[in-house]
Amino acid sequence: MARGGAILSAMSGSAARTTRVVVVEDQPLFRSMLELTLGAAEDVRVVASVGTVKDGAAALRPGAADVAVLDIDLPDGNGIALGVTLRRHQPDLGILLLSAHDAMDLLLDLPPDVAAGWSYLSKTSSTDASTLVAAVRAAAEGRTTLDPALLDRVAPRAGSAVARLTDRQYAVLRLLAQGLSNAGIGEALQITEKSVQNHINGIYGTLGIDADPSRNPRVTAALRLLEETGPVA
Repeated sequence: MARGGAILSAMSGSAARTTRVVVVEDQPLFRSMLELTLGAAEDVRVVASVGTVKDGAAALRPGAADVAVLDIDLPDGNGIALGVTLRRHQPDLGILLLSAHDAMDLLLDLPPDVAAGWSYLSKTSSTDASTLVAAVRAAAEGRTTLDPALLDRVAPRAGSAVARLTDRQYAVLRLLAQGLSNAGIGEALQITEKSVQNHINGIYGTLGIDADPSRNPRVTAALRLLEETGPVA
């Protein structure tokens, strides 16, 4: 993807620890691709790779992984239900959902108590290795990543709070929703981190996102972007 280089360079300063990943994907070829791609990142280690909900639940015992990469459609269930169950017992586990279909809006239906730290990538659009690795790293840090290619196909709905953002604020929000840190957003837009934070504060104000300690404001902002945008006409 065009932004792959910017995303990869934005991630380079965040590789201080190894992120342990369990992959739950029923298609053997795609599962192998995920293993190879993630395993090539020096700070990511695939600790298990399985093809069913049952095997995924066994591999993802408490403390076994930092991130679960879950296919939504599995032969004995679905990745969303598995993710919800896992998160109720492991609140710090990051979840990255994968689907062959555009199912990104499913994140809006997650129970509020487990909604933070979920990300979504489409198997058909997010084929760039840096995008996949960036999403895993973001999930490990409790951030939400929305599929960059799918975000390119949407625009704010008329009358929504997102539609009231300035062009610069909307650009910042899109990059935030792709899981980039303030430093990464600043690099992508060629502005300072202080300017990024000022724009984010303005975004929170326009969207009515307050300093609720029980909710991650970046996750809330990303989900509002998903909720208040629709396909480009």
